Amino acid sequence: MNALLIAGTDTDAGKTVLTTALAAYWQQYCQPQQLGILKPLQSGVGDCEWYSQLFGLEPADVTPLRFQAPLAPPLAATLEGKTIALDIAWQAFEQLRQTRDFVLVEGLGGLGSPVTYETTVADLAWDWRIPTVLVVPVKLGAIGQAVANVALARQTRIHLKGIVLNCAQPCSEQDIEQWAPAALIQSLTGIPVLGLLPYFSDRTHLPTLAQAASNLELEKLLPLSFVPQPH
Repeated sequence: MNALLIAGTDTDAGKTVLTTALAAYWQQYCQPQQLGILKPLQSGVGDCEWYSQLFGLEPADVTPLRFQAPLAPPLAATLEGKTIALDIAWQAFEQLRQTRDFVLVEGLGGLGSPVTYETTVADLAWDWRIPTVLVVPVKLGAIGQAVANVALARQTRIHLKGIVLNCAQPCSEQDIEQWAPAALIQSLTGIPVLGLLPYFSDRTHLPTLAQAASNLELEKLLPLSFVPQPH
């Protein structure tokens, strides 16, 4: 499939950072190939406005389903007297797949976060058959979060391509090794760690994010048959 779901272990794991870094890399090195970005659902203000600001995308094209309250989508929708029409999100995804060479789909919360009263992000990944990368923030508890989310991915039969570690706060080498050691996470989950995103003091500086993305194992994430490596 010409798409990748960026999922996380929780809210603020670093999904937006990885999505932005991959999009910045694509913008810098992969033209004229066309990239689509989709955030199927959003509660409150956030990611669709971010992608609109950085990449000139229309918010409605990025996020087809939006709710005002910054809560789990089914709760936010209920407050507005609405239900979540996932068919609208699916149609937006299919439209991007048909008109773009590749689509980055950013999830919400963690793999176990609710999308509706009956489904989670993990269910959505399986239903849409989207290969997935899991973002794990470098902090105390990262190992357990990685193990739990990989177990959920296996339970829901998701094609999990790998794990990316993310420094959501400034991290020393010692912090990384003690809080999120790649070798231990790989050993416990059986899933490869594809690299580490450093802490970004300015997440709007796209060349820096593109460079960070180039240090990941991109052949596992992007269709490198037509993606040149940076020099």
